[in-house]
Amino acid sequence: MADSNPYEEHTIIGRGGARRLHADIYRPKRRNGAGVLMIHGGGWRMGSKGMMPPQAQALANRGFTCLATEYRLRPRHPWPAQIHDVKTAIRWFRANADALDVDPTRIAVLGNSAGGHLALLLAGTVGLSEFEGDGGNPGTDTTVAAVIAVYPPVEFYVGDRTSGGTAASALLGENADPDAARAASPMTYVREDFPPTFFLHGNGDTVVPVSASIKMYNALCDAGARAEMHIYAEQPHTWARWPKWVQPTMDEAAVFLERYVVNPASYGRPSRLPA
Repeated sequence: MADSNPYEEHTIIGRGGARRLHADIYRPKRRNGAGVLMIHGGGWRMGSKGMMPPQAQALANRGFTCLATEYRLRPRHPWPAQIHDVKTAIRWFRANADALDVDPTRIAVLGNSAGGHLALLLAGTVGLSEFEGDGGNPGTDTTVAAVIAVYPPVEFYVGDRTSGGTAASALLGENADPDAARAASPMTYVREDFPPTFFLHGNGDTVVPVSASIKMYNALCDAGARAEMHIYAEQPHTWARWPKWVQPTMDEAAVFLERYVVNPASYGRPSRLPA
């Protein structure tokens, strides 16, 4: 196994439109029974699952079975092809959980940038037919146990800029429809039973402002959902994938997943403090 591309297996997980979708499986030496779907960034226009080996291997070293998936890119493949493919990936992961030695109720998702948006939207839109697609394993549950969102876009705007927002044209193209922008925004689906979510963001980010993560973190907390956030001083966009940052950030992600997915009973859940 080459150090530059340390995945154990390459597999086909379904179809995206007329073509096959591929993913890489990272199997830990000592499994903890939990899985993590890994989604790359790139502004929905570029990037590949080949960006994910450092983060996936770091989590595999902590016992997580990771699946790094591809998805179709725009503008050749307009929205919602991207979320359709991510839903195909989570259905494949759950349908094959037994073969992967993963508990199907303990599959989380991690995404960077555009992948963070897709991870949050995946978590918030379970059962919404317009986002499901038909890439494979129909009817399989698309619920995720937790989310790690790394500098994610969380809300799209049409017209005047909004605090923490991303221009809808980045995802939906020019002349984006406001209703479509709202439907594509993870903020739209905030609710009390949203899966436990951990945000990682740098306050030097000029691509996706840190106010994006702060906005959704506050909304989740206000709704009564479980959310945490670590803001790193001075760090720009993409910093979490830099070699010196991969291990510490993935260690933080692993601790969050151990608390809420792997063995939450061992950590307990304190009752809320009075206001």
